[in-house]
Amino acid sequence: MSAFKRKRGGQAHVGKKAKKVKFVADGGEAAVEAEQEKRNEVTIPAPVSRGKWTNKERVLIFSSRGINFRTRHLMQDLRTMMPHSKADTKMDRKDKLFVVNEVCEIKNCNKCLFFEAKKKQDLYMWISNSPHGPSAKFLVQNIHTLAELKMTGNCLKGSRPLLSFDPKFDKEPHYALLKELFTQTFSTPRYHPKSQPFVDHVFTFTIADNRIWFRNYQIIEEDASLVEVGPRFVLNLIKVFQGSFGGPTLYENPDFQSPNMHRREIRLAAAARVREKQMVKEMQKMKRTEAKEDLARDVTADVFLTPADEKPVHIQTEAPEPKMVKKNKHKAFKRQRMARR
Repeated sequence: MSAFKRKRGGQAHVGKKAKKVKFVADGGEAAVEAEQEKRNEVTIPAPVSRGKWTNKERVLIFSSRGINFRTRHLMQDLRTMMPHSKADTKMDRKDKLFVVNEVCEIKNCNKCLFFEAKKKQDLYMWISNSPHGPSAKFLVQNIHTLAELKMTGNCLKGSRPLLSFDPKFDKEPHYALLKELFTQTFSTPRYHPKSQPFVDHVFTFTIADNRIWFRNYQIIEEDASLVEVGPRFVLNLIKVFQGSFGGPTLYENPDFQSPNMHRREIRLAAAARVREKQMVKEMQKMKRTEAKEDLARDVTADVFLTPADEKPVHIQTEAPEPKMVKKNKHKAFKRQRMARR
């Protein structure tokens, strides 16, 4: 079996003819060896990919400390989908963002996806062209990973994706810049050593509600029928900077609302609803007290009053005559009954 082995990395021998490997049988004289040499000659075909790995884009995907499990799974999914990515340990939250450029230089990466967690509930994503820029900062919302049951697709690991962009990316300059950043970051370089020579899934970037919606679909049929694979998330653009992780601001989203302000408005709305309920209760209480005061004096009671005729007032000036009281009345009746007997 050792005679059939050949060195890897056939891309380095582009344009050369196929090699010929000679097998020699053990033992025998020189004439027999020559005959068997011609008989055991085997030709190994040239490698399938006749191209060189020229686009050496490398993407560094890592995060700061304080992320939750969902962000960690999202990072792992992105590393799985992007064979040209590299990983690194979490960065301390006290360090400045300019340190990321040095990390990219150490890791020999020219693109970076950095996830920054704040307050253990807000997730920000930086996409940068290191070390000269530009870079963009997004608020990541509605994260769904590959492990969820609703993602029923299954594509080959390491295969090269198709990138599909919304037509709005070509209408405005800041979206055109983001399109170029996404293209250079998410597209797998051709002839990459870890990639597969297949195209079986699509990355879609859609603009709706002033946000960028990322989806990953598997191509399951020749008629381009799609099934969602995942992960999925929504990017809310905050700013676009000229440099890498800083510098002059090229674009600022006027419709962006920070999560702190959003939560504050929710609390104010809840407090306003509570105050409204209390005011309604107080109004009802006042109405009930007013109703009790009205019932103390019935307005309809005067309807049935009929005025009587006025009689002259008689003043008695003389004492009344005394009445005669019969004494021993029972005794007189008793005598009469006795006499009748």
